[in-house]
Amino acid sequence: MSANLSSTTLKQPTGLTLLLLLAALLILLAFTFQGQINLVLIWPLLLSALLTGGSGYAVLPLLRNLKAGQIIREDGPQAHLKKAGTPTMGGIFFVPVAVILGLVWTEFNTEVLAVSLLTLAYMGIGWIDDWQILVKKSNKGISPKTKLILQIACAVLFCAWMLWTQPQSMGNIQLPAKIILPLGPLFWLLAGFVLVAESNATNLTDGVDGLAGGTCALAFLGLGIITAPDNPDLGIFCACLAGGCLGFVIHNHNPAKVFMGDTGSLALGGGLAAVGLLSGNLWGLFVVSLIFFVESLSVIAQVSYYKATKGPDGKGKRLFKMAPMHHHLELSGWAETQIVGAFYLINAFLALLAIFTVVFM
Repeated sequence: MSANLSSTTLKQPTGLTLLLLLAALLILLAFTFQGQINLVLIWPLLLSALLTGGSGYAVLPLLRNLKAGQIIREDGPQAHLKKAGTPTMGGIFFVPVAVILGLVWTEFNTEVLAVSLLTLAYMGIGWIDDWQILVKKSNKGISPKTKLILQIACAVLFCAWMLWTQPQSMGNIQLPAKIILPLGPLFWLLAGFVLVAESNATNLTDGVDGLAGGTCALAFLGLGIITAPDNPDLGIFCACLAGGCLGFVIHNHNPAKVFMGDTGSLALGGGLAAVGLLSGNLWGLFVVSLIFFVESLSVIAQVSYYKATKGPDGKGKRLFKMAPMHHHLELSGWAETQIVGAFYLINAFLALLAIFTVVFM
């Protein structure tokens, strides 16, 4: 009997076990590469985690008093219906704390300030959407068109600032093996697309307890290690955001006491994209964000296949049981904690892959 229990525990880790796994992976990454990047990221990572984790204990009761409970999609996995009423908009406590710490630690470095403003702007868009959902008591906030327009507007302003302040060489994309891809003016179209697409991709990944917070933590730290040799201030900003995500997962691990909502997920995607663009590390950004890319691709493939196979009755076939991919895995029999644990390990590997292909090649 004890052997069976042990086997079950290994197959379905608890939320606390996954929190400890995430912390161990982050600390291991930060310690392993501090010599290569000549910068210690462990302290901003840990301090941010402590501050955001602590602030959660103060903010969660306020969210409960505001009755800021999550509205669960009726067409989603039925197991999620029991999560209805769990406070959402958790991004309002961990994103600003992590951003402010990053600003103070880097003495309000200009580039960190610009990335911080973009991150907070996307957080604001997410907050508007989350608030509308709560007011309407529906899982539909602001219209997708309005949200997209706001995201594009913020992306255009950030790109305009980069065009004004950064060298023309920014249009040259650095690939592994020192390959340079000159895009020229096309870079700005790509930059706008990356900002909007990354924020929406992290938003799609936010659907299982601890999933978006943990994968974003690993993505931020991986990108920070890549960025630190040439821009230590942006590296510290990434470490602070990684720590902020870890602090959030203290409250968001299964069973979640709070969800980040669009307030958090849009901000995290925007911050990742902004650092990747400004540091000239689009390849590294792509690799550390590969899980978010696959999640987005699964949604695009699902919708496209459904439309392509639509018959006279107006109904089409589904490529997956449900999109994004993590919902397909749920409906295929995976436990939430199994999905989260697998994604953490995959994203840790992706962070390592990005570091080796950028820093050591």
